[in-house]
Amino acid sequence: MKRIVLLVLVGIVSMALSGCGYNTLQTKEEGVFKAWADVESTLQRRADLIPNLVETVKGYAKHEQETLQGVIEARAKASSVQLSPEQLSNPAAMQQLQEAQGGLSSALSRLLLVVERYPDLKANQNFLDLQNQLEGTENRINVARQRYNTAVSDFNGSIRRFPANLTNKFILHLERKEYFKADEGAKEVPKVSF
Repeated sequence: MKRIVLLVLVGIVSMALSGCGYNTLQTKEEGVFKAWADVESTLQRRADLIPNLVETVKGYAKHEQETLQGVIEARAKASSVQLSPEQLSNPAAMQQLQEAQGGLSSALSRLLLVVERYPDLKANQNFLDLQNQLEGTENRINVARQRYNTAVSDFNGSIRRFPANLTNKFILHLERKEYFKADEGAKEVPKVSF
């Protein structure tokens, strides 16, 4: 009799836990971490491409050293700022990463404007290939950021909805994750002049 009562009790507890969102919340948090790893991967791809781009441009535009140096410094700064999955709930750490990546994007924009001034450089097939790869990488970064924000939205909503919010409050204690936000300067239309 005791064994039957114990089995029934285990069954009830199992059903209660399966409906409380414990596993779902764990899975969604892992989804956020995976989406963040995808963002980091695409940022690394960009960081790896930049030295090749800079070296190619150096060969054609030696007197634009300041622009090239800005790209090199921005890449170094952007590469030095890393976020661990534990820091995804830290608004200050996320802001620091976004500022570093925004500085790199700005430096790359200036570099691409320099390229417009040098027809020989644009005609160089190696440069065109690198430029295409860089543009593709920027698109991948944007997609990865959007997927990360979707995962964050799903996760943040899940830890706030009943009954999973009770599971989180009393058992898991998972923290809300930070969204990847646009740079402050992104709201302004860039000025292009030749």
